[in-house]
Amino acid sequence: MVLRVFTMFKKRIYKKKKAQNTIAKRRIVQLFIMAEKMAYLGDINLANRYVEIARKISMRSKIAIPKEFKRRICKNCYKYLLPSLNCRIRIYRGKLIIYCYNCKKYTRIPIKNDKKSSARLK
Repeated sequence: MVLRVFTMFKKRIYKKKKAQNTIAKRRIVQLFIMAEKMAYLGDINLANRYVEIARKISMRSKIAIPKEFKRRICKNCYKYLLPSLNCRIRIYRGKLIIYCYNCKKYTRIPIKNDKKSSARLK
């Protein structure tokens, strides 16, 4: 009988956790949208704060930050990256190279070669 109560308790936690994860994902996306707006308006410090809060939410709820937003964060200093304002982006030898002006570090992201697109060029 004790075993049955324990399993029911687990199911309730699972449902709560699922709801919390959806709320956390929504908040992370909203914080990155707000960070982008603040960066374009010129308040980069507030954008960095929004990114910091989004990272804390993702770590607390064990949710990965979506790829399109993760690439907007410096992997070393965790600042919001806005091209030409606090970072430089270039392509070199099949890699996307992002240079952060804050911490002076590089991030290299490989670019995938599609066989279909290379066949079209030939």
